[in-house]
Amino acid sequence: MKIEKLYPECKDYVWGGEKLKKEYGKKTDKTPCAESWELSFHKDGKTKISGGATLEETVSEKDVGKKAAKFPFFPTLIKFIDAKGDLSVQVHPSDDYALKYENSFGKTEMWYIVEAECGAGIYLGFKKDVSEAEFRKAIENKTLTSLLNFYEVKKGECYFIPSGTLHAICKGCLILEIQQNSNLTYRVYDYGRKDKNGKERELHVDKALAVTNTKKSAYKPIIAKDGGVLGSCDYFTATYYSVKGEREFYADNGSFACVTAISGEGEIDGQKFKKGDSFFVPAGYGKYLISGDSEIIITEI
Repeated sequence: MKIEKLYPECKDYVWGGEKLKKEYGKKTDKTPCAESWELSFHKDGKTKISGGATLEETVSEKDVGKKAAKFPFFPTLIKFIDAKGDLSVQVHPSDDYALKYENSFGKTEMWYIVEAECGAGIYLGFKKDVSEAEFRKAIENKTLTSLLNFYEVKKGECYFIPSGTLHAICKGCLILEIQQNSNLTYRVYDYGRKDKNGKERELHVDKALAVTNTKKSAYKPIIAKDGGVLGSCDYFTATYYSVKGEREFYADNGSFACVTAISGEGEIDGQKFKKGDSFFVPAGYGKYLISGDSEIIITEI
């Protein structure tokens, strides 16, 4: 299999903006363009390759690599997120809970901050230990965000978010999210917002109460450094690189590589790319060259 440029499935969630279309080259009729699912085998939005076939139906077990093939289904999902408005306050369950009750993986994820407007930030975890009664009351009274840590974010920071962590991306952030292959989200607060049909979006309070870590927590971002790992777990390892000139990379039999350009432009083994583009490098491909002036994130298992 050759290196394939990826054509993402886009989502028009109510909080999204237009940057992914106007500045990152996403081709979609959906407005707004809130998310682009760069690497996805998930039934809710499968990535395609040139010619219109999905990546999932094109790759072999050998192409995804030995480390990915050991999972019951493809383990990783990668997306760009453009938050023109605030996302809901939400939580994702663990694998144990999700497999038992939802026939799905849970969701551990990481956020790389691609862009951030002045003052933009994220909610992540509780400022103090919170009881179930306090948690429920804050949801009912619409004061939940007062209990949460707010972190002002900057380009080049990365936050690793284990399942069970209450969180929200706030307006003014453009993020590359690398996560488990899951679309399972329990919303607990959505600002009373209505969807395009005039209905408030569903909340999942009881399920969220069952899976949320309500202990006090604090998070420090990982700062992107050339060749530095941004986040790693069983389902993904993401590494940041600054390319100036030409660099050689290698895909062994253990894992595919997904190369995502977060700035600049260049070529990957002769194929041109610009910021926002993603490519699938099959496991066992061996040496490949990336040239130009760009920042990239390579995701593997």
